Amino acid sequence: MSVRLRFGRSAASGLRRSGPLRGAQGRELLRSDRRRNERQAASASRTPAKRKPPSVVREPARDRTSHVTPAGGNIFRDLGFPPAEAENLKVRSDLMSALQNLMAERGLTQVQAAKLFGVAQPRVSDLCRDKIDRFTVDALINMLARAGMRVRLQIRRPAA
Repeated sequence: MSVRLRFGRSAASGLRRSGPLRGAQGRELLRSDRRRNERQAASASRTPAKRKPPSVVREPARDRTSHVTPAGGNIFRDLGFPPAEAENLKVRSDLMSALQNLMAERGLTQVQAAKLFGVAQPRVSDLCRDKIDRFTVDALINMLARAGMRVRLQIRRPAA
């Protein structure tokens, strides 16, 4: 039997707490909880009542005009980061994605990946949760190298 704390209001002291309920009082509380849970389950299984169609018919959203700006290939630049910072974030993002894909392909747990990458498990957790600000390009390249991957950097002129 689980231990329950009961909260009630006393006229003199405001909120009061009593200890675990035993005997008839505890059994009655358990019965009332069980009945409440059964009622909730029964009401959840009922089919919802059919709604009447709306009296006002709205036009589909596609008829509305909107402005769409085409993406430039670097989401960070599109979000307004300065060009140098946007490029750094893009490189780190690509490296983090490569590490996450490697973990998925090999079916690695965070502990196994930590051993393979030569880092602590919390670092792999940060990697899995996309905490990009916690990694440098060097650290990500080192993790890929320890996993047996080759990293090649390609430099191009911007499209005119």
